[in-house]
Amino acid sequence: MKVGFLGAGKMAQALAKGFVAAEKLLNCCVIMDVSGCRTTHDNLEVVEQSDVVVIATKPPVVPKVLQEVNPAVRPHNLMMSIALGIPIRNLEQMLPRKTRVIRVMPNTPSLVKAGCTVYSCGTSTLEDDGQLAKRCFSSVGYCEEVAEVLIDAVTGLSASGPAYIYLMIEALADGGVKMGIPRPLAYKLAAHTLIGGAQMVLQTGKHPGALKDDVCSPAGCTIEAMYFLERSGVRGAIMEAVVSAALKSKETGQRN
Repeated sequence: MKVGFLGAGKMAQALAKGFVAAEKLLNCCVIMDVSGCRTTHDNLEVVEQSDVVVIATKPPVVPKVLQEVNPAVRPHNLMMSIALGIPIRNLEQMLPRKTRVIRVMPNTPSLVKAGCTVYSCGTSTLEDDGQLAKRCFSSVGYCEEVAEVLIDAVTGLSASGPAYIYLMIEALADGGVKMGIPRPLAYKLAAHTLIGGAQMVLQTGKHPGALKDDVCSPAGCTIEAMYFLERSGVRGAIMEAVVSAALKSKETGQRN
């Protein structure tokens, strides 16, 4: 099976690196030496030589690119779009009738096989198409099928989420540096702390609030810190960040 990319930005590169060990890839537009893939500047060639085509351009460019490749799209092509915000119905209208379309929302930790991806199938997809999508994206992390109505919300949570985490790591490390920890060590401690907390949630199955309570001893330093975070509105700020990113994704889709 050959997988081709229309567009080769950071997200496409992350996925290409994740897929390359198992799949033959044909990438378009940008030469990606690090991925070990064939490259071409001809979008039509990408579609003609691929079984699966990943639409990985910026949203405003999608209509133009799909119009360009339409003559090359055949029934055997499965089109997977990772373009922000663009709904399946719009993609299907831009492509030949009965084209098999899957909308996918991955995130950049796919680069290190720690991605978090959701996908929704279009009206003409086959049962095997969804299984193929899950197999591909499970090779670079966690993957789950969802109703398309959830994808904008997922964008605000897990697709944009790594940026929130990086901000938290930076802030935790800065706090450690302020208290005398060398910066390289502070970054490692902060990153490993977030990894450990995430693993506790996934592996124990306990509610995050219960795990938080386990760390907060009566009259201890952790509950004092939690009181400060709650008083500062950190919880509400993170919730608002997710909501604002989700609404931006939805707005982007309405414009394309």
